[in-house]
Amino acid sequence: MLLTLNNLEVSCIIGDLPHERLAPRRLRLDVELDVPVQAADSDDLAGTVDYVEVAGRIQTALEQSAPRLVERAAKLAFDSIKDLGAVRVKVTKFGSIPKLESVSAQYP
Repeated sequence: MLLTLNNLEVSCIIGDLPHERLAPRRLRLDVELDVPVQAADSDDLAGTVDYVEVAGRIQTALEQSAPRLVERAAKLAFDSIKDLGAVRVKVTKFGSIPKLESVSAQYP
């Protein structure tokens, strides 16, 4: 069974340009996790993934690392939760350059 966290908002220092290193920026993440199908039958949190914990792990990983690249942010987010099973993470960064709404990287 696929559990998806949509548009998880995280704030961290990200970017390579000097002005990007001065203050946290907003990222949005989409996270896909394979969870046991039994979770749907049991209705018990112990049988699935706690997405509050997932969000916290990702936030901590990105805050502590202050990545320069969105590609690195995606890998760091992935690494912070990869022990939970099959995972895919997409990170979207906004306002990198004029006339570009966003840029995204997905891992793996």
